[in-house]
Parts: sequence; C-alpha cells; structure tokens
Amino acid sequence: MYFVYDLGGTFIKYALMDRAGTVVMKDKFPTNVKSAEDLVAQMVEKFQPYKRDVRGIAVSCPGIVDTKTGVIYKGGSFPFMHEKNLAAMLTEACGVPAVIQNDAKSAALAELWMGVAKGVDSAVVLTLGTGVGGGVILDGKLYNGFNLMAGEVSYVQTDFDTKTLKGEVFGMTGSAVQLISRIATAKGLVDKKDGEACFQFIHQGDAEAMAIFDEYIYALASQLMSIQYLIDPEIIAIGGGISAQEIVIEKLHLAVKEIVRVSPFHAAKPNIVACRFQNDANLYGALYNYFLRFE
Repeated sequence: MYFVYDLGGTFIKYALMDRAGTVVMKDKFPTNVKSAEDLVAQMVEKFQPYKRDVRGIAVSCPGIVDTKTGVIYKGGSFPFMHEKNLAAMLTEACGVPAVIQNDAKSAALAELWMGVAKGVDSAVVLTLGTGVGGGVILDGKLYNGFNLMAGEVSYVQTDFDTKTLKGEVFGMTGSAVQLISRIATAKGLVDKKDGEACFQFIHQGDAEAMAIFDEYIYALASQLMSIQYLIDPEIIAIGGGISAQEIVIEKLHLAVKEIVRVSPFHAAKPNIVACRFQNDANLYGALYNYFLRFE
C-alpha cells in the first residue's frame, strides 16, 4: 500500500492506495498550518495508523518542485515550504521513501497513467482552478523543463502595458474561481463560490451569465491556440472541477472555430478534451510519480 497526500490551499487530502490505483481509504482535513514542521507533524499524524501497511509516500503540492531532490521552491499556498525538502522530512519521520511532485504536473501524470493522455505521445494538461496549472507531456513523458517550470502557464501574460510594465496573466483570465465569482456577483448570489448555481444560470441561457461565460471561453480559447502553436500537442486536456461541465468543452470548440473563421490565417486546430480525473487527479498523479521514481 501507498500513502498519498494532495496539499491544497483549503484542504489537505490523503488516501491509502494500492499498486493499481484503487483507493482503499480517503479523507481530508482543513489546511491550517503555519510552518514546515507543523505541516509535517499533521501529515505524519494521519499516516501513523496505517504505517505497518505502507511501503512509500507520495505527495502532490503547490510550488516549483525538484522531484529528484525533494526540495520545494516558491511554495504557493505554503510559502514557508520554500527551499524545504519535504520528501526528506517525511522519509525521516515515517521511515519509508517519500517523493513529491507539483500539483498541476501530478494532474498531468494522472492523465498519462490512466486518463485521456494514456498512450499519447504529446499533450498539454491544464487545470482550471484558483489559477491555471499546467503539465506538458512530450514523447510520452512528463517534461519538467530546464528550470522545472514547464507548464507554468499561470504566469503567461495575456495583456501588457508598455508604460507600467504590468499586465494581465493567464492565471487570472483563465481562473475558474474568478469566473464563478464574477457570475455570482452579477446575479447577486451570497456565496461567491457557488459554481453549481452559476452554471444553472449558464444552462438556462441567462444573458448576464452567458456574457461573462463567453468572454471567459474566448479568452481561454485564444490561449489554447497559442499553446497549440508553441508545442503542437496531440491533445489539450482541460481539468479542474469546471471540466465536469460538458458545456465548457463544447463552447471551447465553438470558440476556436469562430476565431479561425474571423482570422482565416490561423492554422492551429487544437484537439480539446476533458480530463478523466477531476478532484482526485493529484492523488493519482502523485502515486504514479512514486512508481516512476522507485518502481
């Protein structure tokens, strides 16, 4: 058995999984940690009842991750993890090998292992959440990049002011959380994170909701076109909770066709698909990362 963690900004998920990826046990606890030591202590607490059955630990986490050394840089929601070796800390505390991987790259590995990218030579996997996470698959393998930043599309600028030297970034324009918040605000919803209510407005064809949704879709489609030109992958897979809404993929296909119609010089034809794994993608990808490293 393997103990797997997904470190998120709101919750830390953990699961006991077997070699085939079957989830034997799964739970979560609120993310309420202030230091690396506190984080490890809470992770070890969840591990202890199962330690006799566990042969290894796999972790998905925010930040730039050196998978070979186990060191995290720019820890995202866990800034105190910068330059900390989480893999070594867990190995020492738990007595079994531990590996870590970036959360978006974990999602890409999940799709490569048992999802829509299985058997595919090249793919880009995007997770639409608070920001936009990305993973690049080349020659059937996850590509990390020279500085471990391949797929960090949240930093890609979508607009740039030459006077202020600032601009919008894809992490904001492609944020599913921002999309839901904008629709919720426009419709007067109390809960600005109520995605189900917002998509009800979209499915009903509500004018306000559709205007915001269409703007989001066209901005996203434009970035997918750019990614297609840059990497030319076989597929671009869209993940995150929003990918469960079939209308998202449908609208993206229509948006690409419309962009090409208006600007006929375009040659890119991205093959946009929904990811198989959604909320549990990082768990599966983290486990597969362990297998790639040790087994």
